[in-house]
Amino acid sequence: MSRYVLGVDSSTGSTKVEVIDLESGKLVGHASAGHPPTTPPVSEQHPDAWWTALTACLGEVAEHLPFVDAMAISGQQHGMVLLDGNDHPVRPAKLWNDTTSAAQSQTMVEEVGATTWAEQVGSIPGPSFTVTKLAWMAQNEPEILAQAQKIGLPHDFLNLQLTGNWVTDRGDASGTGYWSPASEVYVAEAIERAGGSLEKLELPRVAQPFESIGTITNAALVELGLSPTAIVAPGSGDNMGAALGLGLIPGDVVVSLGTSGTAYAVSNVPTNDARGLVAGFADATGNFLPLVCTLNATKVTESIRKLLNVDYDEFDELALAAPQGANGVTLVPYFDGERTPNLPDATGSLVGLRTSVERSDIARAAFEGVACGLLDGVDALVDSGVVADGRFFLIGGGSRSQAFREVFASLSGRDITIPINDETVARGAAVQAACALTGDVPSVISDRWNLSAGTVIQPSGAEGQSADDVRSRYRLAAAS
Repeated sequence: MSRYVLGVDSSTGSTKVEVIDLESGKLVGHASAGHPPTTPPVSEQHPDAWWTALTACLGEVAEHLPFVDAMAISGQQHGMVLLDGNDHPVRPAKLWNDTTSAAQSQTMVEEVGATTWAEQVGSIPGPSFTVTKLAWMAQNEPEILAQAQKIGLPHDFLNLQLTGNWVTDRGDASGTGYWSPASEVYVAEAIERAGGSLEKLELPRVAQPFESIGTITNAALVELGLSPTAIVAPGSGDNMGAALGLGLIPGDVVVSLGTSGTAYAVSNVPTNDARGLVAGFADATGNFLPLVCTLNATKVTESIRKLLNVDYDEFDELALAAPQGANGVTLVPYFDGERTPNLPDATGSLVGLRTSVERSDIARAAFEGVACGLLDGVDALVDSGVVADGRFFLIGGGSRSQAFREVFASLSGRDITIPINDETVARGAAVQAACALTGDVPSVISDRWNLSAGTVIQPSGAEGQSADDVRSRYRLAAAS
């Protein structure tokens, strides 16, 4: 009889579910359902929408559910879920890309200093971090905050629905701004700076990697076909899930191209970057996942594509028709403000325009601007002490673009691997479920499922300016 595991990617835009054969790693079932759209700087979703999307997905793969022995959820990081005494949300959740707490973030950092924050929690809490959203609530909606008895993250809420247990993991907890990856404890002082209290707000227990946090207790899921004996692994944040889904080992680097962009690497040691460029996250295995996040990635290229009125293939062709450096045109991609660097009120810019500029130059500049920002992120990882000389993976929706593939390879001067499986977050959750079920370590599952396989893109020696010149010109434009 077949044995399956189930991985869930509960992202900002949608829920995706994968049912995976435990032995072969073969995908046997897949479903997706959308979440309500958001419009930063105010970005909120009601947690019930995630649950509705998840149950809809499980309904689509119901024929496989009786054979699922374990499952796990990777969720969007940083969001703030507040629950009352009956475990009902007291308001819509503020998501990672809600930047309304920018003022609170600035004040909190100024009051105690960036170095103190970095030493205590591994990161400087920008507007995306849960702790700054808590401070916003304390200042703007104190009456609603007073109704809350639990505070957690999106994937914590879903864990609660699955098992009845209020449990998180070290990876997602490390993005709250009040849990220390180095000492693996909640930092009461950080909560108190935000106007909260550990006496009034119950935080989820931080599970150990690959432990079972319970079994399926939700009657609706049992009715859909999940066994009440199916175990639930701790889950994690989406980037931690992707790291598992790629089979990363220390030294490997990932750039993820979604609506936002991330650059991260697995590290054996924690980081604490007082500059605020690198978030010192934990991963889902017991290691660490230092990460740089930008707010603007494929949303930028999509905006330029629409302005040029071309389809996706034509947009790629346009960009690759221009020489490297886009004939002197540089795009700074801060379209919706920026998180790294922390410039919540910034806007994008297009510089170097001359009468000779062509549509292809603007297209190329869009891809290069996004790539330069994220490659600066990789450099920031190295500057913070991270070893990043292993494989270089490009993932996310943007990795399907040939222009992005060639631009990243050329500007980085490195071979770029595009994984065969592009649902790395859900696949990583399935890896975690498999480890919790079998007791195997992730490398065993990764090898069995061939998770690191992919297409390798080599630097092409593109005509035009050198990579160093393109990246230097970008830095000057971004700083102006």
